Amino acid sequence: MSCGEPHETDCSEVLDHLYEFLDHEMPDSDCTKFEVHFEECSPCLEKYGLEQAVKKLVKRCCGQDDVPSDLRSKVMGRIDLIRSGQAVPEQDVTASDPGQPTAAKE
Repeated sequence: MSCGEPHETDCSEVLDHLYEFLDHEMPDSDCTKFEVHFEECSPCLEKYGLEQAVKKLVKRCCGQDDVPSDLRSKVMGRIDLIRSGQAVPEQDVTASDPGQPTAAKE
């Protein structure tokens, strides 16, 4: 997606890191670059608005559910592996026992 106009921050970079922006997981300097880009690029602004609305809807509909602590630990462990650049096992993170078969992939 792109408006076809040149920008200081490329549309693909903005869209690749959109959830980091939405989740406030990037440095302030990058946030500022994204905000400037959204002011200049209506397709990216539209995508941002859509993703923001989806996140709010999911939070409203599912935000009250408690996440089992073991699942939270497994997911956070996998995120840490990905961030460190290590290989991530292909097993399903919802499996409660590593010896159990994993859920079928769709």
